[in-house]
Amino acid sequence: MIIQIRVDDRLIHGQIAVVWSKYFATNHLVVANDQAAKNEVQQMTLKMATPNGVKVLIRSVDDAIKVFNNPKSETVKMFVLTNSIQDALKIATNCKVESINVANVGRFEAASEKKQLNADVGCTPKELEALKEIAKLDMETIHWVIPTNPKISVKKLLENN
Repeated sequence: MIIQIRVDDRLIHGQIAVVWSKYFATNHLVVANDQAAKNEVQQMTLKMATPNGVKVLIRSVDDAIKVFNNPKSETVKMFVLTNSIQDALKIATNCKVESINVANVGRFEAASEKKQLNADVGCTPKELEALKEIAKLDMETIHWVIPTNPKISVKKLLENN
């Protein structure tokens, strides 16, 4: 069961490993990212950022979808991380998902073709189209950086874009 897909440029970092895994009371993190699934050094780095007692699975997006749709996964609370709005949309349209959180996107890439929606979210035209599709989904779709911040709906984030 996917409790949330979080779109975050950094995938796993201290805030994810400590704050969010405790907030969701889960010890299962899944990184759905094609590049990380192929890169052993990146996998090792992501696993090193994960605290003891938290299991991390790193898979390509397509392989992660297979894991999520496996009947054995129905009883496991999984917090899913991807760094792509398009990948989050692909997972959400192929799996049962409770929530999508577009948290930190486009902050580290060249900004020339990005439209800044706020300080934490910058989108290319393709990402913006995928974000509009996410806003149409029948689930909670939010921008929420940390649990102590208020949630902002993706629809609200898109209002002037």
